[in-house]
Formats: sequence, C-alpha cells, structure tokens
Amino acid sequence: MGSLFSKIRRAVREERYVVGRHADERCEQRRITEWQLVAGLEDGILLEERLHALPNPKVVVRQSLADGTEVEVVWSWLLREHRAKLVTVYFRNEK
Repeated sequence: MGSLFSKIRRAVREERYVVGRHADERCEQRRITEWQLVAGLEDGILLEERLHALPNPKVVVRQSLADGTEVEVVWSWLLREHRAKLVTVYFRNEK
C-alpha cells in the first residue's frame, strides 16, 4: 500500500479532510453522499498514486457505496494543512 494513501486514510479517519467544490458538485450530480465516500475509503483499493501531480499529490481509489456500487474517487494531500481533500468521484463506466 502506498504511503500517500496511508496518510490520506489516516487524515480522513481523524476527520482532517475537506471536500472540494468540484467534488461537492459531482456528488450532488451523481446522488452520492459525502459520508459514503468517507466511510468507504477505509476498505478502498488503491489504483494509482500520483505523487508529482499538481497542485497536490493524489490517489485514485476504487470504493464501494452503501448499495455496493463501485466508484472511483480522487483524493489529494494538502501538504501545508496536513489534510486530505476529496477532489472528485465518478462511476467506473464514466471514464
């Protein structure tokens, strides 16, 4: 498991995260609630770490919603704030 992913999961577990405007809009558009993404992160599967992504390093995680639907979620790490950020969410077939 990647160290960035571990850091993000720990921050979310400790409620040190923010939800970006884009993520908030996508959740509303897709009828996904934030709590499902937060709760699903712990059992999520790391698909990719983008350590050199700008403006912040990111991870792409496959997660399951409460009804079993799989989504891919992008989380980033805000270095200055030592917080995770929910960047966006999409259904796997939307790529």
